[in-house]
Amino acid sequence: MDATAEDSSEGARPSDQPGGRPAGIEGVREHIVQNKVSFALFCTRLAQVLFAIGYLLPIFGSAANAYSKALVATVATSALRLHQRVPQLQMSRQFLATLMAEDACHYLLFALVFLYGAPMTMVLVPPTLFAVLHSASYGLRLLDVSGDNNSLGARYLISLVELQSQNILRAVALSEIVLMPYTVFMLFTGRGSLLVPFLYYRFLSLRYSSHRNPYSRNMFHELRRLAEAQAASPGCPAFLATLIRRGVGLVVSLSPPAVAAH
Repeated sequence: MDATAEDSSEGARPSDQPGGRPAGIEGVREHIVQNKVSFALFCTRLAQVLFAIGYLLPIFGSAANAYSKALVATVATSALRLHQRVPQLQMSRQFLATLMAEDACHYLLFALVFLYGAPMTMVLVPPTLFAVLHSASYGLRLLDVSGDNNSLGARYLISLVELQSQNILRAVALSEIVLMPYTVFMLFTGRGSLLVPFLYYRFLSLRYSSHRNPYSRNMFHELRRLAEAQAASPGCPAFLATLIRRGVGLVVSLSPPAVAAH
């Protein structure tokens, strides 16, 4: 599940492809046949969104079941995306490094970390926002394939999501960061596992070091600048300024080199 926009491996829009393609249901059917994995991704992302809604508004049954199904949908999406990005399985250290560099692998680990724990609303925020962003993009593609010019309402909503893509990706990055102290807090309240903060720290390190997704790294840098500016403010009490600087120093010391360099 990539933090960037859908890339070419998920198929180009019809406007980028040769003409002559049938429209309507037949055009959609042909598109699905030619892009099975991309359409499967669209379905798992829609499922992610629906189960997240079902968790917040338990109208389909148990909220806990909806929570688990939402994370299972994240696992399915991540596995399909990895199949697209790294189709050739190899038993080598280089292949493992390539796999761990993929954003889809990061979110596969993310879902597995939280799948068997107590439901936490914030956990569903990053994968659901990703699902909304990418399913909207593919939904517009399907509308283009069908040649349906009457779905102006749907096109408007999808375009609105795409226009807000940068803000959505920033919100994802912020939620990824905030989840780290949240997992520690949940541990002290007795609702979390001792392993979760350590496993999540590994996930967060991978996100910070991602080559394809700079948003987590940039958000970390922004938060650091805000914290340092607050500590340097004349109105900030000395004890609080010291506490902030020590907190920033601790986080930087735990950060991967790519983050610490900022």
